[in-house]
Amino acid sequence: MAYDFAPLFRSAIGFDRLAQLVDTAAQNPVSPSYPPYNIEKLTDSQYALTMAVAGFGSDDIELTVQDNTLIVAGRVGETTQGREMLYRGIATRAFERRFVLADHVVVENADLTNGLLRIAVRQIVPEALKPRRIPVSSGQATATSAPRDEVAPETEAPLPGQLAAATMASAGAPQQAACAT
Repeated sequence: MAYDFAPLFRSAIGFDRLAQLVDTAAQNPVSPSYPPYNIEKLTDSQYALTMAVAGFGSDDIELTVQDNTLIVAGRVGETTQGREMLYRGIATRAFERRFVLADHVVVENADLTNGLLRIAVRQIVPEALKPRRIPVSSGQATATSAPRDEVAPETEAPLPGQLAAATMASAGAPQQAACAT
């Protein structure tokens, strides 16, 4: 299925990753249901991903962050050798879950307690991307407001004393050093 993002791109800047996210979601139309998980927003910049991974130890779970994707994989060795299972209600099958991370999101740590894997995630916004106030001038040009290409030093209007010195120099009169009194 193809989506047309042209109307969005006409009025939005910097949302080119949106098409990539939609394509990734479209590639996996059936999302796996094992293991179950919760995503919780703790603060404006902190999140917690909690997965129910009963039967898995910390050595059986692998977390990887690659290309803004968190990959949680679980593989457990066969522990029922020599035992006859009459009913298996606890699934300990291998799994792999992928979560797309937004820009500037980092995985801080992971903890496995009582069969729940809790992954702490934080969004760190760089100073350059935080909102900042831009001062508005009152119509007076400042030295930093004009681009360097527009005003060259030799094209600026000379001061009255400089104009007289330039006129005398062009007429062949000897120049005198200016003295401050």
